[in-house]
Amino acid sequence: MDWTVIQAAIPNFVAGLKITLWMSFVGILGSLIVGLFCSLIQYFKLPVIAKIISVYVEVSRNTPLLIQLFFLYYAFPVIGWKMSAGTCGVVGLTFLGGSYMAEAFTGGFKGITQSQIDAGKAIGMNRKQLARYVIFPQGLSLSVPALAANVIFLIKETSIFSVIAIPELTNTALDLIGIYYRSNEYLFMLVVAYAIILIPLSIILTLLERKVRYGSFGN
Repeated sequence: MDWTVIQAAIPNFVAGLKITLWMSFVGILGSLIVGLFCSLIQYFKLPVIAKIISVYVEVSRNTPLLIQLFFLYYAFPVIGWKMSAGTCGVVGLTFLGGSYMAEAFTGGFKGITQSQIDAGKAIGMNRKQLARYVIFPQGLSLSVPALAANVIFLIKETSIFSVIAIPELTNTALDLIGIYYRSNEYLFMLVVAYAIILIPLSIILTLLERKVRYGSFGN
């Protein structure tokens, strides 16, 4: 292990880290928006649209991100829709993450007891008020553990972006290995870079889970 090699490569990995963080942030934010929208449609069983959403969720969850990226990056230009590698990566991450977030939100909404809904109806709440004051706030709290796991999962999935030449962390490491043949040093830096992102985030998300957890579900 040559520490001078590691020191010289730090600027490259910092640049890759910034790209990874930015694309993760945009992709996860998009995933949360898409997931919440899809989940509400499925929960309230809106005709026709709910079935379309179910198809999207099944297709997205049962195809690898690698295949989705290849399709977006290489197939779409054939029909005249060309995207940059960065846009393709964000769209792919949002497409995949939206389905996982939808399932997480749906699980939280379904976790609300029928007695809570009946109590809301008993005091005269309509469907919109039930969604706003009963279903959404409680379902969101119940969804936090699954949402947190999905956030970690999606950040790790950004390593797939290397296949479409986005200069994120994995691509940076592979490029440096190809140029200088110093696998040990650059792979070590890759592990450290992901640890810098994921370990603090995991701690923060764990604390958030404890904060929003209902008393009946633990301390």
